[in-house]
Amino acid sequence: MSVAERLSAIDAAIADAARRAGRDPGDITRIVVTKFHPVSLVRELYALGVREFGENRQQELSAKSDALREESEGSGFDDLRWHFIGQAQTNKAGQIRRAAQAVHSVDRPRIADALDRVADGGAPLDVLLQINLTDDHGRGGVAPADLEQLAEHVLGLPTLRLRGVMAVAPLDEDPAAAFARVHDYAQRLRTVAPEADWISAGMTGDFAEAIAAGATHLRIGSAITGPRPAQG
Repeated sequence: MSVAERLSAIDAAIADAARRAGRDPGDITRIVVTKFHPVSLVRELYALGVREFGENRQQELSAKSDALREESEGSGFDDLRWHFIGQAQTNKAGQIRRAAQAVHSVDRPRIADALDRVADGGAPLDVLLQINLTDDHGRGGVAPADLEQLAEHVLGLPTLRLRGVMAVAPLDEDPAAAFARVHDYAQRLRTVAPEADWISAGMTGDFAEAIAAGATHLRIGSAITGPRPAQG
């Protein structure tokens, strides 16, 4: 299948899942994750109408963002949005903020502070609070018990705009059950931040379950982009 065919197939599957859940497909944002793929694929997808892209690594995010910025010279790619979805490091906050319009992986006050500190004017940065759905404290994400405390901290930072929550379903748990918990956490967040209604959940293998649980943003990679190039 071509990139265009894979994109069309996934969009049809997303629409079907939304309708089964009694939802409007237009309320769901599909983010194409281009991890390890060249910037030429971003150009191809952009030509096919894709505007929301995701990256896990700051180096790739910055390289692709810079390449497209240099090419556009103000005449193209202006409506492309980059979502940073990987684990953020405080010493990379400046590079992340310069390249991304949204960060899905704020999981501690230090990274929120770092992203706020490097602001140099312009629009607020959209951020989501990543929630750890496992008992492994070494994994990314704020513990559910600390969600409201982190939200209140982010709300106090003037250059960040709290949008909602993000989570990854654990491999050893039924995705439907995991995303049901995410939905509950999202409701808890809205008691602190009523306008923070994004739920970033669902990838290639579990986006239907995420949609059924109220996901507003899906992070789809290889089902659209094809196999990732081998890394040396």
